[in-house]
Amino acid sequence: MPLKPAVSKPAPKSLADRIEDILPQTQCTKCGYPACRPYAEAIASGTADINQCPPGGAEGIYRLAQLLGQPAIPLNPVNGLERPRPVAVIDEALCIGCTLCIQACPVDAIVGAAKQMHTVLPEQCTGCDLCVAPCPVDCIAMVNVTGARTGWNAWSQAQADAARARHDFRANRLQREKAENDARLAAKASAKLKSVEAELSVTEQEKAEQARKKAIIQAAIARAQKKKEEMAAAINTDNARSTPPKN
Repeated sequence: MPLKPAVSKPAPKSLADRIEDILPQTQCTKCGYPACRPYAEAIASGTADINQCPPGGAEGIYRLAQLLGQPAIPLNPVNGLERPRPVAVIDEALCIGCTLCIQACPVDAIVGAAKQMHTVLPEQCTGCDLCVAPCPVDCIAMVNVTGARTGWNAWSQAQADAARARHDFRANRLQREKAENDARLAAKASAKLKSVEAELSVTEQEKAEQARKKAIIQAAIARAQKKKEEMAAAINTDNARSTPPKN
């Protein structure tokens, strides 16, 4: 019988992976970390508590407690309060197209171009609030779209998975763009260095040529001086010969 090809089993998930799967992926930074993944790693390492995620709320804390075998504890108010999920809305009449909100959005839920009107894609907005503070004209409002439903009751696993995918895609894109920009700057710097080296080389050649010309002129002057001295000596000798002796 023909042998069946071996099927490789996926590597088991780490504790940080399993914790991250439980988080709502709003990427709001309210937990005190720059994204959901660093918070998951901090919980896994024991350097962060399980009650620092307001978007997950009490249900999120319960899920983490179940995974880790810990008692559920109240949400830490320092990190915020459990609330209905809002969506960012831009007053397009006031928007000046500065792009600061686009740069702040962790899930690419805002579209627009420099000096043009921006708009929020409500189905992609996680309600993270991160676009509000950078806006220089205060044209962004957070609008409740889930009524009285809060935490995981105002969010779904499908939404969390989609937000996580967009966040990861954005992070990869920014990393790629940075690498490409660094490569362009390095190439530009290399070209500039070669240009400077070429200019220095030309300068050195010019200096060498000037030194050669100077040496030729100095040699010519020395020869002329020597010839002048020889002629003066010859004249003196002739004069001495032609002068009659005195009695």
